[in-house]
Amino acid sequence: MFYFAYGSNLSKKQMLERCPDAKPRLIATLPNYKLVFVGWSRKWHGGVATLRRSTGGKVPGAIYEISEPCLQRLDRYEEGYTRFKVTVFDDIGNAVEAIAYVKSGQPEEAPPSKEYLAVIQQGYRDWDIT
Repeated sequence: MFYFAYGSNLSKKQMLERCPDAKPRLIATLPNYKLVFVGWSRKWHGGVATLRRSTGGKVPGAIYEISEPCLQRLDRYEEGYTRFKVTVFDDIGNAVEAIAYVKSGQPEEAPPSKEYLAVIQQGYRDWDIT
């Protein structure tokens, strides 16, 4: 199965720690959403990434191929998030069905910590997403 990463799990190092058997596959874009930071994370000391519907918006991210045990591990790591199915598109427009996570409830937007943002930015570099 495929997992669409758009936040700190873009970091290949973090994904290796969380799901050692996850296989990085391709860069993808989720249309009609935007990336926002919400709530408060004790681990990160700031808001965390989630998706919000936004007509015309685009969220860049990446696809990992994952196993069922990896998905179960992600479920534990993504506490406070809800898993849902998305259709993302690769750089030539091919549709890919994947799983993503969105923050549960309607938390207010909040700025991320510098450390959390640095992990996401490293993920963009890992995938060469500009």
